[in-house]
Amino acid sequence: MEVAALVALTLLLGALVVLVALAVGRRKEEIREEAEQTAEFAAEGSVVKGPAVKKPKQEKQRSRKDKPSQHSFSHPLLAASLKSHSANVTCLDFSSNGKYLASCADDRTVRIWSTKDFLEREHKCLRANVELDHATLVRFSPDSRAFITWLANGDTIRIFKMTKKDDGTLSFKAAAEDFPQKHKAPILNIGIAETGKFIMSASTDTTIHIWDLKGDVLASINTNQITNSYAAISPCGRFVASCGFTPDVKVWEICFGKGGEFKEVARAFELKGHSAGVHAFAFSNDSHRMVTVSKDGTWKLWNTDVEYKKQQDPYLLKTVPCMSSEGSRVALSPDGRVVAVSDGSNVAMYNSTTGQLEEELHGVHSEDITDLKFDINGRFLACSGDKAIRVFHNAPGYRAAIRDMEDMLKKAQNEAMKQRLQQQIREAQSSLDMALAAPVE
Repeated sequence: MEVAALVALTLLLGALVVLVALAVGRRKEEIREEAEQTAEFAAEGSVVKGPAVKKPKQEKQRSRKDKPSQHSFSHPLLAASLKSHSANVTCLDFSSNGKYLASCADDRTVRIWSTKDFLEREHKCLRANVELDHATLVRFSPDSRAFITWLANGDTIRIFKMTKKDDGTLSFKAAAEDFPQKHKAPILNIGIAETGKFIMSASTDTTIHIWDLKGDVLASINTNQITNSYAAISPCGRFVASCGFTPDVKVWEICFGKGGEFKEVARAFELKGHSAGVHAFAFSNDSHRMVTVSKDGTWKLWNTDVEYKKQQDPYLLKTVPCMSSEGSRVALSPDGRVVAVSDGSNVAMYNSTTGQLEEELHGVHSEDITDLKFDINGRFLACSGDKAIRVFHNAPGYRAAIRDMEDMLKKAQNEAMKQRLQQQIREAQSSLDMALAAPVE
C-alpha cells in the first residue's frame, strides 16, 4: 500500500511539473508574439499618422468604400464650396435672373442652388431626379422657369419645368416626351437662346442641330472643322458659334422672320488668328466681345460688335500667353473685364484690358475642371471638376472696375458726376475688402 501511494504521489508531482512547464512555455510564446506585434505597429506608426491600433479598421473601411478622401482646398478668394452631389459634377449654369445655379452630376440628379446663399455658412439646394438616366449637361430657360438636360444614356434632350410651391420652394416635372435621337457622336454642349426661339445641340463630329422648343429640327449645320471641341449660343440669342481642330472660330446667325417663324442659318463671321486648334471660347454678356483659348498656348480677346452684313470683320484686341490643355475652358466676365482660363485642375484669372495675370488658383479640384462660369452679375466665378463646386469672388473684376472709375473720375468735369463716381468707388472697394476678409476653408 505504501509503495502504491508513493508511486501515485510521484506521478502526480510529475504531472504538475509538466503542466507548469507547459504554462510557462505558452506564456513566453504569448510575450514574444506581443513584442513582435508591438514592433509591427510601431513600424506602421512611423509611416501612417494616427493611432496604430486603429489601422486594421481604417484599412477595412477603405477597401469597402474604395474611394479617396474628399479633396480639400482653400484660398483667400474662395466664397463657397457647394457639396451635395455624390458623384462628379459635369456641368454648371447660372440663370439669367441671377437667382440660381444649376449643376448636374453622374449621381442622376440636377441640383438648383440659390446664389444668395453663397456667402452663408450652409448651402441648401433643391434636387431634381433624372429617372433611369443621368444628365451630363444642364441649361436654364430664359425665364428661369425651366431647364434642359442632355441624357447620357438616352442621347437626347429632356426638358424639366420648375414650379414654385406654396411654401416658396420649387418642384420639378419632366416633359412627357424627350427629344428624338439625332446625333451620331458624343455630345459637346446644348443651349437655349435667350430669345426663347430655339435650342442648340452640338456633337464631337461636325454636327450642330437647331431645334424648336417642341423637339423638331429646324436646321443642321456642318461646321467643316474636322472635329468640334466646343459650341455655344451667344447671350443675345442671335448667334451660334463653334470651334474645333481648325484654328478658327465660326459664327452663324439663326434668322427668324418678323412673325417669329424660322427662316435660315446664315454665315456671320469668323475669328481667325490662332496658329492651332481652339479648345473653347466665351462671349461677354452683350455679345460684343469674345475670348478664345487655343492649343497654340494663347488666349485672344476679340471685338465682335461689327456690321458683318457689310463685310466688316471682327478685330483682335489682345493676345496673351497662357497655360492650356485638352479640355481647357475659358470664361469672360459679363462686363468683359476679366478672362478666366482652366488648365487641368488649375484656373488663371487675367485682366482683359492689360492681359495681366491677376490670380492663380492651383489644385482647385481633384480632377480636371469640367466647367467654368461667371455669374450674370460678375460677382462670382464658379467651376466644377469633382463632387464639389467651387465659387470664387471675382476680385480681379472689382479691381478693374475701380481702376476704370478712377480714370473716369480724373476726366470728370461735372461735380455731380464726380460725387457719383467717388461713391461707386467706395462701394466697389468695400465689396472687394469684404470678399477678401473671410476665406472659406
